[in-house]
Amino acid sequence: MKQDKNGWEDKWPAPAKLNLMLRITGQRDDGYHLLQTVFQFVDLCDWITFSPVENGKIILNSPILGVLDKENLIVRAANILRRETGCKEGVCIGLEKNLPMGGGLGGGSSDAATTLVVLNRLWKLGLTKEKLMQLGLQLGADVPVFVFGQAAWAEGVGEKLERIEVPEKWIVIIKPDCHVDTREIFLTKDLTRDSKSIRMAGFLAGQQQNDCLDVVCKLHQPVEKAMVDLAVFSEARLTGTGACVFAQFDSKELAAKAYDALHKKWQVYLVRGLNISPLMDKLS
Repeated sequence: MKQDKNGWEDKWPAPAKLNLMLRITGQRDDGYHLLQTVFQFVDLCDWITFSPVENGKIILNSPILGVLDKENLIVRAANILRRETGCKEGVCIGLEKNLPMGGGLGGGSSDAATTLVVLNRLWKLGLTKEKLMQLGLQLGADVPVFVFGQAAWAEGVGEKLERIEVPEKWIVIIKPDCHVDTREIFLTKDLTRDSKSIRMAGFLAGQQQNDCLDVVCKLHQPVEKAMVDLAVFSEARLTGTGACVFAQFDSKELAAKAYDALHKKWQVYLVRGLNISPLMDKLS
């Protein structure tokens, strides 16, 4: 199979995402929750490199502590591509990990999406974006939006996506020193599961609640403390099921003031909201 030299050895971005809203509107018979959410990207990224190898193996040269290679979403994404297309090519994959794990920023899902999208190009497989999104859903509910590559209004389990334009504000993110298990949150009996569905216009008009917030704060005190500290500077919100919390600012100066005040106590990131994924920018 002819390979594309353009892109091998490049650093490819796998950006973080924020959930600007999260409503749980029901639950399917298989246990999956029905959601309404809004995804926006930020310019904090993992970086992934792909090098061709002759032995036909999938090699991850930057293992993640505590995660077996065969269970890593990057390796699984590469193997799904090969299984779907019959491709026999090998690849050595390097990962520069900047996104915190267990923070609700979508790091593993974004890594998987970048792997799907970039290897589809480098291996010249010719799969459509829609097909890559379908394959991504096998890896996790957040993977399709990273393949989609644009800020999105999402429904279903998060896979039904529609482009949305939201302000690209400056954002301060706090990563509390705790790991929030998404499955644990969705199994909690106190979780709101019957929020009324709204339309996109309702979100844009200010309906931006996160139905997981109360449960997460109750189970994880560091998240609640981070919310309190961040709220001094702007409205503090939870992304996904956390643990990360964030606040938006109209200027970099205001965001930097909050960052300067918080970074001695917390793990903090100063980022910019993006409606187009850095991965899509690089591809184009």
